[in-house]
Amino acid sequence: MLRGVTAIRYVTPLREGGSLPGLMEADDLGTYVVKFHGAGQGRKVLVAEIVAGELARGLGLPVPELLTVDVDPQLGLAEPDQEVQELLRNSPGRNLGVDFLPGALDLDPLAFDPGPEFAGQVLWFDALVGNVDRSWRNANLLLWHRRPCLIDHGATLTFHHGWSGPPTAEALAERAARPYDAADHVLIGCAPDVDAADAVLAPRVTGELLAAAVAQVPDEWLDGEPGFGAPDDVRAAYVAALTARLDARAAWLPPLREAAAAGAARRSRPTNHPSWLAEWRAGR
Repeated sequence: MLRGVTAIRYVTPLREGGSLPGLMEADDLGTYVVKFHGAGQGRKVLVAEIVAGELARGLGLPVPELLTVDVDPQLGLAEPDQEVQELLRNSPGRNLGVDFLPGALDLDPLAFDPGPEFAGQVLWFDALVGNVDRSWRNANLLLWHRRPCLIDHGATLTFHHGWSGPPTAEALAERAARPYDAADHVLIGCAPDVDAADAVLAPRVTGELLAAAVAQVPDEWLDGEPGFGAPDDVRAAYVAALTARLDARAAWLPPLREAAAAGAARRSRPTNHPSWLAEWRAGR
């Protein structure tokens, strides 16, 4: 399971996100961006954050630490914002925490081009998990200590919003083969090397890795899912869906490759990069 801490102070709301995450201090003296199970988007967004985030970590992609944050609704009593009070009141117990990266900036690929290798791996991963929220409008990529970092995966695994029980093999196969719309992906102009990413990452997506990622989700966020029995039944459905997606690469890789080539052709990028960027690429 993910490491757990207890919140001791609500610092400030982060209004950039639609679910109103908050910056909170915890009893380990750390500061975390907390996303609440009582927010309007519900628990499935937190489940997607963990499953996709831990899968990315297992593939070697940089993701801030994820953990659970136990929240006492009493922390909201002193908050002047009625919306914050209500959110904390509706979110007792375990919520999702993301390690706060002080000084991190939004990654702009026109200023920091991470190169074809990294861009290809991020694009391939986003296609695997169906991430609809890593566009030029909202990159969900940070630059911290001169290194990129992937954040905010609540908009992945969108298939779970429509299931009402374990999906059939036919439903899995049909959904798994759907192409990924990469036209607006924030790294599409960085000449992403999709084939190299597939060669490196696909063998790493094993049943053991998927099972380890879904095992991090707390039982209470999976309990009571309509059409399912125990939380482990829901976990098995996530593993089955992602395995089917991996197995359907012959259907979604060619259009992804074409999108990457078209994006690189239509977008110009600066060539005068700082020396430390070359050093970072060489050290990956």
